[in-house]
Amino acid sequence: MTEKVLLGRIVDAHGLKGEVKVASYTARPDDIAAYGSLSSQDGTKHYQLHAIRPLKASTLIARVKGVATRDDAEKLRGIDLYATRDKLPPPDEGEFYHSDLIGLKATNPGGEHIGEVTAVHNFGAGDMIEVRLEGASRTELVPFDNAHIPHVDLAARSLVIAAFLPSRDETSNEPPSP
Repeated sequence: MTEKVLLGRIVDAHGLKGEVKVASYTARPDDIAAYGSLSSQDGTKHYQLHAIRPLKASTLIARVKGVATRDDAEKLRGIDLYATRDKLPPPDEGEFYHSDLIGLKATNPGGEHIGEVTAVHNFGAGDMIEVRLEGASRTELVPFDNAHIPHVDLAARSLVIAAFLPSRDETSNEPPSP
């Protein structure tokens, strides 16, 4: 199966004529419509978008081929939109697709295995990688910047974590709640 990359999500219906609000994860939100037919994660459903206009910084109003009513548009709420990797341009030097980072082995600067990248998040202040620590059920969030992640080697499927953010338990002056 060809690798898929998440490009956006249908977040809601808009208006009465079947338009939808799309959260786009592409550099320019309306670029999401340029990738042709997008699919569900399992590839069983396909969606042809036509961008109409921007709504907010990373959200646009779009039409989906075959969707003409608000009721039909509401049924699409929450659908993630994927493109196959071969439709995407290669990332620039020092840039990575989130899907490239998930599953990478995490090591400390000395080369000791400390965990695995399980997800990449962006809560508005930049990308954070989520790392499941070796031998633990908990995960830690690490800012994806040069100070915290000085080296990424996609060929070796690994990255170096130089520093973690202190966990809440380490920074709180209050005792942990029961």
